[in-house]
Amino acid sequence: MNLPLRIALRHLKAPQKAGFTRYAGAMAIVGLGLGIAALVLTFSILNGFERTLSNKLTEFDGHIRVEHFMDAPVLQNDPLLDSAMSQIMVPFQSLEYIQKPAILRRGQQAEGVIVEAYSEFNEIPGLNTRLVRGNLNSGDGIIIGQELATKLDLDINDQLVLFDISNLHQVSSNRRMGQYVIIGIYHSGLQEYDETMVYITLTAAQRLFGMEDKVTGQVLFLTDVSDVKAVAEHLENYLGYPYFVLTWLEKHRILFEWLSVQKWPILIIFGMIALVGVVNIISALAMIVIEKIREIGILKSMGLSRKTIRKVFLIEGGIIGLAGSGGGALIAVIIAWVQHRFQILTIPEEVYFMDHVPVYLDIGTVSIFIVAGVVAALAAALWPTNKAAAINPAGAVRYE
Repeated sequence: MNLPLRIALRHLKAPQKAGFTRYAGAMAIVGLGLGIAALVLTFSILNGFERTLSNKLTEFDGHIRVEHFMDAPVLQNDPLLDSAMSQIMVPFQSLEYIQKPAILRRGQQAEGVIVEAYSEFNEIPGLNTRLVRGNLNSGDGIIIGQELATKLDLDINDQLVLFDISNLHQVSSNRRMGQYVIIGIYHSGLQEYDETMVYITLTAAQRLFGMEDKVTGQVLFLTDVSDVKAVAEHLENYLGYPYFVLTWLEKHRILFEWLSVQKWPILIIFGMIALVGVVNIISALAMIVIEKIREIGILKSMGLSRKTIRKVFLIEGGIIGLAGSGGGALIAVIIAWVQHRFQILTIPEEVYFMDHVPVYLDIGTVSIFIVAGVVAALAAALWPTNKAAAINPAGAVRYE
């Protein structure tokens, strides 16, 4: 062990009962640790909210939708669309779908709904995990949200009727409608979707809306979300008018812009806690310099250079920074794991679209905070270090 490191560790251990050095160093570590823990937890919760919302929304909307510019139906198995899809070089799933508004009626009760249809219920990503009652393999029926089921007092095997809104003005005999049996009830936590989104099969939707061999368009589910922009640009350039390409981020742009705006002020506010920890490091090292002024004078009189003295206090700052940042990050990881595992902190689902505080720990982000904490501690150590290196040996021993 080299000499500067040995001296730095001795200062921080401070075996003297009356010494203030040990407590100053400990408080500096605790202050920085709390600041780093607050930052990591805040960032993890913000990421958790954004990630959870993103996953829920993409389960409903997919990552990219390709539709007619004027919301008109397009041909099923359109060669142009199929050709564009075949040139996408990243992993994805493409499904033809129909999405239309309709009136759902049970007895004297009626509600406006959005009908979404796919070839098979099993094709719909995430629907199986959202299902709370029923079975996706129960046949050609209808799947509704739990909020809608509660509102209309519906349950599995109940029958209801869907009316095509576009021809409600027709005489009763010409109105397009269909009777369906409820085979599944899902719950997502997104109240707007749970109250309005219902699923039927593609063939049933084509009969209901008179679309024959046509669909609304195609929806893409990508394996890697980072590929969305590139794939959307490819489809826009290849297809052109009359096709319209819409990504899930564009559809929910206002929501995610709001989340982005909220993120930075919150991080700055909690970053102030870490800044207090950095100030504590300056205070702690300054107190160490004052308490060890006689020792520093003796060491310099014995031949230790200014550079070596600087190294001693920079090492002390680095130890405080590493211990505080590492300890704070560890505390944050433990708290995040406990919340993720046991979901202790709950929130109203009708407001936040989820029933507990979500956390998502990114190892890269945690590492950045640890490195930033160590760098900040070293920067904070510069002023006390220069003061220690500038001490005059004769003066230090004379006035001690």
